[in-house]
Parts: sequence; C-alpha cells; structure tokens
Amino acid sequence: MQAWQIAWVGYALLHDVSNLWHTNGFYPQPYTLAYSDSNLGYALFGMIGSGPEAAVGRYNLIYIFAFALASIGAYALVRQLGAGRIAAAVAGATFAYAPWRYAHEGHLQILSTGGIALSLAMLARGHGWSLRDGYRPDRVRPGWALAGWAVAAWQLTLGFGIGVPFVYVLVFGALSAVVVWWRRGRPAISRRLLSFDLIGLGGLGAVAVAMAYPYLQVLTLHPDARRSWEYVALYSPPLSGFAVAPQSSLLWGELHEPARKMLGDSANEKELLCGLVLYGLATAGLFISVWTVRQRMLLLLGTVASVLLALGTNGPLYLFAYLLLPGIDGSRTPGRLVLWTTLLLAVLAAGFVTAVARYRMRRPIVLWVLLAAVLIEGLPNIDHPRVPAAPAAFAAASGPRVVLPSDPLTDQNVLLWSTAGFPTMLNGGSGFEPPDQQATRELLQHFPDEASVNKLRSLGVRSVVVVRDRAIGTPFEGALDAPVEGLGLTRQEVGPDVLYTIAATEPQPRW
Repeated sequence: MQAWQIAWVGYALLHDVSNLWHTNGFYPQPYTLAYSDSNLGYALFGMIGSGPEAAVGRYNLIYIFAFALASIGAYALVRQLGAGRIAAAVAGATFAYAPWRYAHEGHLQILSTGGIALSLAMLARGHGWSLRDGYRPDRVRPGWALAGWAVAAWQLTLGFGIGVPFVYVLVFGALSAVVVWWRRGRPAISRRLLSFDLIGLGGLGAVAVAMAYPYLQVLTLHPDARRSWEYVALYSPPLSGFAVAPQSSLLWGELHEPARKMLGDSANEKELLCGLVLYGLATAGLFISVWTVRQRMLLLLGTVASVLLALGTNGPLYLFAYLLLPGIDGSRTPGRLVLWTTLLLAVLAAGFVTAVARYRMRRPIVLWVLLAAVLIEGLPNIDHPRVPAAPAAFAAASGPRVVLPSDPLTDQNVLLWSTAGFPTMLNGGSGFEPPDQQATRELLQHFPDEASVNKLRSLGVRSVVVVRDRAIGTPFEGALDAPVEGLGLTRQEVGPDVLYTIAATEPQPRW
C-alpha cells in the first residue's frame, strides 16, 4: 500500500494537486489518502518514474533510507548531547535496529523515525545546548535551530501516528525551556534565534493544521473512524511485550515464538523488545555515566513514563493522554510509543559507553565489542516477497473499475497495479475501511446479478476484472462463468481472467 501511496502523492503533486487527498482508490469516497498515515513527506521520491516497477523500486530505496536516517539522527543527537563517537554509534545502532522495529517491516511510516532524532539534534545544536555543558550562548547557531524546525515539520508530513506524540514532545520541551529561562532571571536571547524559533514554530503549526484538515474531514464523514477506548485495548501490549521480539528478528525470532503466541491478536503491535544489550547498557548507565546523577534520574523518569504510556489501556497514564491531548485518540496503537523508550535508553547507554571510553582508551576493543553486540542483536530476517504482476485484463479495462476478489489485503496489490496511470477504482485497503466499502464487497460476492450490477452502475463503474487464480475457492468464483443476459454487460476473457464491461453511466461525485 505504501509503495502506491508514495507513487500517488508524487503523481498528484505533479498532475492533479487538487485531488491530492482524494486518491484513485476507494472510489467514490473522498479524503482517502487520510485513511492512514499519508507518507506525504516522501512525495519527491514519488515524482521519479512511473508504474508498479518504479513504485516498488523507490519503496525499497526509501526503506533503506529510513533505517539509515534513524541511525544518523540518533548518532547526531547523542553527539550533540556530549557523548563520544563510538557511544553515539551505539545509540544510532540501537535506535535504528532495535528488534521491535522489525514487527513493523510493512509500516514504513513507523520505521521513518530518523527525522525525530535529527530534528532534536539540530534544535539542541541551534540553541547551544547539551547535557554535558548545558546552555552555552557562544554556541548558539540560529540556522541549525531553523533547520531543526523544518525537519520536524517534514517528519509530521510522514504521518500522525508517531508525528502527534512528537509534536507534544516538542511543545513540552519548548515550555520547559521557557520555565528554565524564566527561573534563571530571563537572560538575553539572540534576536535572530528567537525570530527563527517563531518562524519554525509557526511553520510547524501551519503544517500540522494543513495535515489535520483531511483527517478531521474523514472523522466528520465517518465518525466510526475515531478509535474507541475498547478498540485501543485490542492493540495495547502487556509489560512482558518489552521482552518479546518479532519473528523477523534474526537472533530472537524463533526463540520468542511461544512468547509471541501469548500476546494474542495483533501481536506485532505488542512485540516491543528494544534489545537486551541496550537494556544492559542503559542499566549500567544509571550507575556509571558521563551524565550527572540528576540527568540520569530524569532520563530514567522519562523512560518509565514512555513505557507506561506505551502500555495503552494496560498502563496508568495513557488514558490521560487519550482524553486530554487532541489527536492521541486517533491512534489505535499505543505500543508504537516504544520509540521514545528506545531513544531515552540509547541516551543512557551512550553515557555509560562514553564513561567506559575514558578508562579504556588503551583498549578500545571493548567499545567496538559493545557496538558489535548491538548490531548483531539488531540483525533482521526479513522476507522479500515478489508482488504479483497486474493481469492483462486490468490494463484492458477502461473507466472506473473494480477488481475481484476484493478484500483489504488483496486490494493493496491492486492499488500497486494502479500506479500505471492511476485509474479510478473501488478497490482500496488501508488502516480504515469505510462501511460502504465493505457493504459493496459483500454485494459483489454475488456479481453478476441485478443488485450488484445496479450498484456498480449507480457508482459509475465501467469495468469489472475477475482474476481467475484468486477467485477460485472464494465467494467471487461465480463471477468467472456466470451468465450475463439481461444485465447490460459484455463479457470477454483476457488471458486466464475475465473482463466485464458495463454500459456507460455518469460517474458518482465523491462528495
């Protein structure tokens, strides 16, 4: 689906910007890009190439980029805070290759966390602040601060799932900085820095409002899209989830299979192992570190808070965020807040590794062993499936269309096929499924009959493609050989598949 998303946003910005949020899929529903995190920030990649092959190719490149940026961002942040190079490399590796991330191997927007760490690094550098040295006016770099706000805004355009909590972290950090500034007697601040901060905050706010509008429209059109507390409970992990790795972890995957089964449904949202090596290094960092005792206690407090929030309905804090913070109720997956647990643990670990470096400079092999241990634990075992090619009948279809069989998962393949020209179609699979779409799917299980044909005709659908090898053994199998007399249809076989054409009708407006 995300390969299609990125292709769509690139195509729409170049050729059909007015319909950016009204994609070619899910017809005739509007604001369909907002059915999930939009990945809008990757639009530039989507402008390169066309068709399914290009969509998959660019997705693969972005996938690698997401891991690289996460590593670079965490490295830059921890270096800015005052850690050594190898310690920062350890932090970058733990943040980018934590085992829990592989539970989201199909969620590019969740893997794309590098902008968070990089933005924080830029903001800290721009404001002349580090954990080791505190605030240093002589180190203020307003340009870095503005760049940090720009990266934060870009991160938000990838999706609200992790973007909304990030905004709240930025707001909390800004308010904390104001309080500290006030308590220290309101020392002079660079006017250029203040101006850039106001510009950056204003830009971030404008992006947030612009991004929120289509999602609010979806809630208006589909009130059931709001995540109820009971729905969040289905995806809330137990505390034991922080000790469970996903199947795609090379080191722990098979070993943790029994533990994953105990997590129940939606286990991928409950497999939250940040890394046993990271846990050990962070624990050591509470006792031996270049960070002060006060800083370590604050990092520990933040870590505990992030864990309790990630537990969702199984913890004591998430309800307050769910009820009091706008936007939090739009997420069904509190476990994804584990990214903050990982980042805070990485900072604690970096403090320890930097301290070790002071005493082991003659034997740096110890530091390299620690880095290697983190990297080994973070090795993935990811499948590399091949996406089925579009059937010839799909290319032969004209006008608004639907491909059968249709279900949320199969439709994601169909969306990818549609990147060759982006024809309008009923098919669509995403994080939200409108009730009308499911009702139409159920009706089409009896296609071609009078009710299903009349429904398609009323929607303005011109073509129905039935993929034979997928339809056999499903409720859609009857569409392969059913009679069409008196239904206003023409039927033809295109290769092994079947293409139905419906007499022309006026397409239904999307709103």
